Amino acid sequence: MAQADFRYEPADDRVGLPCGVAIYADRPYVRAEMRDDAEAAGFGLTACGALAELPQADDGLAPGEVVLLDCPAADAGTLAALCRLDMRAAQSGAQLVVSTTVEALDAIFACLDQSNPQILVDPSRAERVIALGRALAHIPNLRVRDLSPDDRLMLLRLTEQVAQIADRLDTLCREDGARTGSAWQVEAPRRGFRGANATKPRDRLVPVGHPAWPDPQLVRQIIRQRQARARFFDAALFADPAWDILLDLTAAHAEGARVSVTSLCIAAGVPPTTALRWITQMTEAGLLQRMEDDVDRRRAFIGLAPRAAEAMIAYFAELGGEAGHLV
Repeated sequence: MAQADFRYEPADDRVGLPCGVAIYADRPYVRAEMRDDAEAAGFGLTACGALAELPQADDGLAPGEVVLLDCPAADAGTLAALCRLDMRAAQSGAQLVVSTTVEALDAIFACLDQSNPQILVDPSRAERVIALGRALAHIPNLRVRDLSPDDRLMLLRLTEQVAQIADRLDTLCREDGARTGSAWQVEAPRRGFRGANATKPRDRLVPVGHPAWPDPQLVRQIIRQRQARARFFDAALFADPAWDILLDLTAAHAEGARVSVTSLCIAAGVPPTTALRWITQMTEAGLLQRMEDDVDRRRAFIGLAPRAAEAMIAYFAELGGEAGHLV
């Protein structure tokens, strides 16, 4: 493949300085590809080895260093090392780029909750190179000199679309509050929450004066109708991952269910790495929130943030009986 050239320079100096990258992967061919691409992009290699070397590697992260990891499986030793590395990266400002598989995604996602890493699922070589460019963009006092126009356009479009969704949801909430003359707020589910049909009142999330959550069967019907289009047309024609994510989380909340990141990636209807980018952007925009599993710290879930929950309730309340005809 053609090599990307992410040349960079300090913001106050015209002389480019090498930025360090450390690579850890058990699969030799993946490690070799990552090394070739990093060196071609102008990085200085600080380490290159197997995942077993991670426990010794996480003590010396430099500010701005990029760490590339390939973790196709999630054994206990690797997860423990990743947790430590995640904390060190958050403290030092290092950038983590972690590639994994769908099978290991939930475990990997759960232990990386401090440093805001990029997580790639079964990535192509091109996706890894793009991730390197994104990592450079977050390093203080460096500016990327040559990111391809297509990549810039893709990242800009993603950011702008999520911002537009957030603005529309805020507007919908304000309009609904003005129309009803009341201000209500959706809180995050408490521990033991089982939905509106919970047997114990304290396990329900239905504040006084709060509009009801939409019927989850109705929301699931809308989701099925949207998915049916892919049987007759190219699915890419109708890709709308942000809305599919919101619909799936709305149905799950109404059902009293929690949604794993793997399940949400499937619901998004786009490749897992793309879905993860949307989840990250929507979380940063205040639409989604990460929820830890109190019982099993190896798991984490994604849910609607209060502002998005309010907007989805208001949206379905506005549509009323017409919601069943949506696609």
